[in-house]
Amino acid sequence: MDDIRNRDPIALFQEWLAEAETSEPNDPTAMCLATVDAAGSPSARMVLLKGVDSGGFAFYTNLESRKGNELAHEKFAALCFHWKSLRRQVRVEGAIEPVSDAEADAYFASRARVSQLGAWASDQSRPLDSRATLEARVSEMEARFAGRPVPRPPNWSGFRVLPRAIEFWKDGPFRLHDRIVFRRAGSAWSTERLYP
Repeated sequence: MDDIRNRDPIALFQEWLAEAETSEPNDPTAMCLATVDAAGSPSARMVLLKGVDSGGFAFYTNLESRKGNELAHEKFAALCFHWKSLRRQVRVEGAIEPVSDAEADAYFASRARVSQLGAWASDQSRPLDSRATLEARVSEMEARFAGRPVPRPPNWSGFRVLPRAIEFWKDGPFRLHDRIVFRRAGSAWSTERLYP
């Protein structure tokens, strides 16, 4: 992987993601999102990457969910992509910022209608007494928005991780893996090889 050390890490990530999209059987955009609460207790869950460019890595959620609350108060997060079929992993660390309303509206409008209704029906991360309650709430939303587009809920939007470090990991024989980390200093990136 020496040849990647002078590359733009975002462009390199996009190439690796494109390869994963042809080889991973399910959800090549799945990533583990790690956050911390106000006491420093970590939490991790799988979410889907919905955009990556020079600005960072974007995903969407209910702002009142556990991750939404943690991201609102602790402005840093970490991501981990693992593409088992390629035997590759990418780790991202950085500050977070909210996406714009226009970005959130555009992505919400692209979702399946049932997913849009589910965003209105779900009090994400809060206790639910039964599956029937959730299904009844979805039915209520179907009636509420019958015959018209479903608008984005006020408590639903997205975040962008602004990478300060991106690590590329490639499996090697006998656990002698390749690891290259890119670190941002202003607008420039430096690279460093790590022991496996």
